[in-house]
Amino acid sequence: MSMGPKQAILAEFAGVARALGHAHRLELLEHLGQGERGVDALATRVGLSLANASQHLQQLRRAGLVANRRDGKFIYYRLADDGVTDLLTALRRQSERNLAEVDRIRRGYFADRDSFEPVSREDLLERVASGLVTVLDVRPQDEFGQGHLPGAVNIPLGELQDRLAELDPDREVIAYCRGAYCVFAFEAVAALRAQGRPARRLVDGFPEWKAAGLPVATSF
Repeated sequence: MSMGPKQAILAEFAGVARALGHAHRLELLEHLGQGERGVDALATRVGLSLANASQHLQQLRRAGLVANRRDGKFIYYRLADDGVTDLLTALRRQSERNLAEVDRIRRGYFADRDSFEPVSREDLLERVASGLVTVLDVRPQDEFGQGHLPGAVNIPLGELQDRLAELDPDREVIAYCRGAYCVFAFEAVAALRAQGRPARRLVDGFPEWKAAGLPVATSF
């Protein structure tokens, strides 16, 4: 029996849902939210073999969630558009509202490291305009170079203890990284507070900032 147009469209939607139905693919999308990446770099960041990463990326491409380009022997992937970030944000919020296990993990890991209310994007814009805060990007340097919040200082988490002198001790630090559950920002805030520095984190990360149409700077 052939499908009608409605069923055919719903089947395509189901294909997108299946593409999202793996933790590794969701993590690949998080990394691609920072900017274009080669397959080798993505495989290393997610801890996958090259062949396994390629298979996951091909599934995401067939679902229209990522696009790619070839440069000689190398293939580079990027998010299809900012709507993918919006889709991931909706998935996160729905899960937070209705899945008890998500709430348990949030409270058990993230809340223990940062019990303070995160700073909203709107609040951060106002504070930056008033010169009241230092915005700290704790992602790796290559991700920062592809795009970051204007005026942000880049100190990767692993270098933070050795570079504290670069941060004004009298200004509150607002830290951010790859997304709402990127542990780098939580760890950075905890490390700064342990040194007596005022610090909070942005409510989400760079991809959500960019998808909201807010200003973005690059270093390349």
